[in-house]
Amino acid sequence: MSLHFGVFEVYGPQIGGTLSWPHPLSDSIDFADPQHWVEIARIMDRTGYDFLFFADGFGYPILGDDIALGAVERGINFSGYDPAGLVPILMRETTELGFVITANTGVDHPVQLARRFSTLDAISNGRFGWNVVTGSSQNAVAELFGHTEMVPHDVRYAIAAEYVELAKKYWEESWSDDALVADPVRGIYADRAGITRVTYDGEHYRSDGYFGAPPTRQRTPVIFQAGTSPAGRAFAATHAECVFVQATVPAHTARNVAHIREVAAEQGREDPRIMSGLTVVVAETSQEAHRLAAEFDAMQTDDVVATLYAGNTGIDLLALDPDLTLHQVLEAGGPVGQMGTSNIERFLGSNGAPAPTVREIIDDLKGKGTRGFRIVGDPHEVADGIESLAAETGLDGFLIEPVFGTRDIAAFGELVLPILRERGRLADRVDCETLRERMRR
Repeated sequence: MSLHFGVFEVYGPQIGGTLSWPHPLSDSIDFADPQHWVEIARIMDRTGYDFLFFADGFGYPILGDDIALGAVERGINFSGYDPAGLVPILMRETTELGFVITANTGVDHPVQLARRFSTLDAISNGRFGWNVVTGSSQNAVAELFGHTEMVPHDVRYAIAAEYVELAKKYWEESWSDDALVADPVRGIYADRAGITRVTYDGEHYRSDGYFGAPPTRQRTPVIFQAGTSPAGRAFAATHAECVFVQATVPAHTARNVAHIREVAAEQGREDPRIMSGLTVVVAETSQEAHRLAAEFDAMQTDDVVATLYAGNTGIDLLALDPDLTLHQVLEAGGPVGQMGTSNIERFLGSNGAPAPTVREIIDDLKGKGTRGFRIVGDPHEVADGIESLAAETGLDGFLIEPVFGTRDIAAFGELVLPILRERGRLADRVDCETLRERMRR
C-alpha cells in the first residue's frame, strides 16, 4: 500500500509546542522571510512529499489569567502570521506539491472562507486543502473576539458541521459545470441558467444568495480534520477526506483508526486517508541521529511542557499537586474539558491502566509537546520504523514534524523517501494531478 507524507509547519518560530529555534541547526526563526518557505517548498516538491500543512489559530497559551510567560519568552505557540497570505507565493514556486491551511469554524461566515479558499484552489490549479478545526486555545480566542465565555466543546462541532455543509453548498451547488461561458464573440460571460441561488437556514448559519467565485478544478478543497475526541472522530468520519489522529501508542492509535473507518463505512463514505504526526531525526549514521535527538531533548524543560499543555487544555500542570492525577482538576469543576479533550482523556487511565501522576505527565510530554510518534536513526532504520508503524496502526501516512526546520525536511526527503520509493511505498508521481487525486492513490 502507498504511504502519504506531509510536513507539519506553522507560520511562526517553531512547531510542536517544543523548544528548538535557538539550536544552531535550526533556521525556523527566519519564518518571516518568504524565501525561507520558498526553499522548503522547492525541497518538498523535488523530493516527493505530498503536501505542506500549516497549523494556524488566533490563540496562545494562558496561565492564570494572562498570557503564559513561557509562550512569549520561548516562542511556544506564539507568535505567527496568517499562512493564507504566504501560500500563493509557494504555489507559484512549485508544480506538484499540495498545500493545506488550517482555518477555524466559527470565527467568520462560511461564505468568506469559501471565496478565499476558492481563490487559493484556483491559484494552485487544484493543489489546495482545508484543515477544519473548531478552535485551539479557546480561552484566549474567546477573550480576543469579545466573547463572554468559551463555546462548549460539542457545540463547536455542531457549528463546524453547519459551517462545512454551507461552504460545500457554495462550492458544489452554486455553479453548473458549463455555467462559465466566457464567449467574446457573443459577449456572454456566464449562463444565467447555470447559476443557482444558495439558500441555507441552519441553527448557527444562514445564507441566501449567489456565490461569486466560479468553480475551481477541485471545486471543494480537500477536507482535512484533526481531533480524536468522540465528537472529533464522528465529525471526521462524516466530513473529512483526510484525518489526523493523535499519536499515543500504536495500539491506541489503531483503535482510533479502525473506529473512524467503521463510522465512515456506515455512512457509505470512502475510507478517509488517516495520518498522524511523526518526528523524525535522521542522519547518515544512527550515532549522529541520536546525538541530534539528545541535543533537542536537552532543550526541553518543565516550563515548556506546562506552557504548551495550558494552551491546549487550559490546565496549568505546574499549579497542581505533582503526586496526584488530573482527576484533581476535573473534580474541581469549571470549564476544564472544553478544549484539548483528547489530551486530557489520554491521561485519565483506561482499560485497567492507572492514570499517571502530574509529574509523570510532565515527564512523558517533555520533548513531545503536540508531536506524534518519534523515530531516530539512519535512513534505513527510519524507513523500517515507518513501515512497522504503518502496519501496527493501519495509518495511511504521516505528517513529518521538523525538529530543526529546513535541515530536517531536506534530510527526510533526500535520505528516507528514496528508500520508501524503492520499496514501492510511494505512489508514482503524475503530472498536473490535483491534491485530491494524489491523496486517493
